[in-house]
Amino acid sequence: MATTALSTTTLLSSRRNPQHMYFQPSSIKNEIPKTVHVSVSKDSFSINEESDKCSSLLVNRRTVLVSGVSLLGFPGVGLAVVKQGLLAGRIPGLSEPDEQGWRTYRRPDEKSGGHGIGWSPIIPYTFSVPQEWEEVPVSIADLGGTELDLRFSSSKEGRLFVIVAPVLRFSDELGDNATIEKIGPPDKVISAFGPEMIGENVEGKVLSSSVAEHEGRTYYKFELEPPHIFITATAAGNRLYLFGVTGNGLQWKRHYNDLKKISDSFRVV
Repeated sequence: MATTALSTTTLLSSRRNPQHMYFQPSSIKNEIPKTVHVSVSKDSFSINEESDKCSSLLVNRRTVLVSGVSLLGFPGVGLAVVKQGLLAGRIPGLSEPDEQGWRTYRRPDEKSGGHGIGWSPIIPYTFSVPQEWEEVPVSIADLGGTELDLRFSSSKEGRLFVIVAPVLRFSDELGDNATIEKIGPPDKVISAFGPEMIGENVEGKVLSSSVAEHEGRTYYKFELEPPHIFITATAAGNRLYLFGVTGNGLQWKRHYNDLKKISDSFRVV
């Protein structure tokens, strides 16, 4: 029985450290020496080989994980799948900076978020921001709730957000090819959707409004105060798109032109 116990213990120990080991049994007396030198010879090659394979797998796994994290800051074709898995719906969509240091964001086709089963894919949208602006996590606690699709911010200049809302919330007659004109005129749209953007009634806060057309799509544009915010609204497919660019008083004063340029760059493609 002592020999059997020793063999089992030795085998378990050898899998942990398949080298020459020293074993001191505490419960075995007079049957074997107090210190037994156990050498694994014949089977050690297979055990060592298995251990090497396990170590190799662990090293390779760690290498992949570390490489995946460290390379996220360096976009490349081969990292698309890794980014999608690690960022869980926040797939980066920013271009490289242009000559003025501005980057263009395009909503990736693979990005999650469809507002329920049965909805068609969200039609991509684009906008441009200065180089230091970055995407930040979306929370359902933010204004817009579950319909908040994207947030960006800059500690120096301000922040922006995109709300993508199903048009069925407002009318069941708009179909799958809605336009902003079908939803209503500018004053109706800002009165209905402005509160979703600023969290309060917009009455008396609209400083200006205008209508613009780009590639056959109509956009309503508004400037509100307070709070300081530019709002752009349009419709495409079966959704309404609301784009907000805002900042505090100091940011608005110092970076008004950049914030307006960001707002004017919004397009649904």
